[in-house]
Amino acid sequence: MVNLDSSDPAGHAAFYHEALGWEVTHSQPEYAMISSGGVSIGFGLVEGYRPPSWPDQTGDKRYHLDLYVDDLAAAEEKFVAAGASKPAFQPGGERWVVLLDPIGQPFCICPRPQS
Repeated sequence: MVNLDSSDPAGHAAFYHEALGWEVTHSQPEYAMISSGGVSIGFGLVEGYRPPSWPDQTGDKRYHLDLYVDDLAAAEEKFVAAGASKPAFQPGGERWVVLLDPIGQPFCICPRPQS
C-alpha cells in the first residue's frame, strides 16, 4: 500500500478511480483509498498541501507515479477527460507523457513493455 499526501483526498481518489478504474474503498474528507487486485493507494489530507512545481529541478519531488498504458494517445485523452492536465514541458518526447493530476501532482503514462 502507498499513502499519498493530498489537499483533497476524496477528490484525489475519485480522479484515480475514474482514470484507473480502481474501486474507491474508503472516502472521507480527511482520507480516501482506492484498491485493485490487492494493491491500495491512500490519500491523506495535509492542511496547506502544495504540489511540487513542474518542472522544477530545485524543488522537492514528493512522489511520482509511472502508469503503464497500451496506447499513449488514448490514455492521455482518458486522463485529461478525467481531470488531468498536460504541462508544456515534456522531457520524454514520444517515449512517455507527463500529466498533472487535479491537485497538481505530476505522474507519467508510459507504453506497456512488450516483453
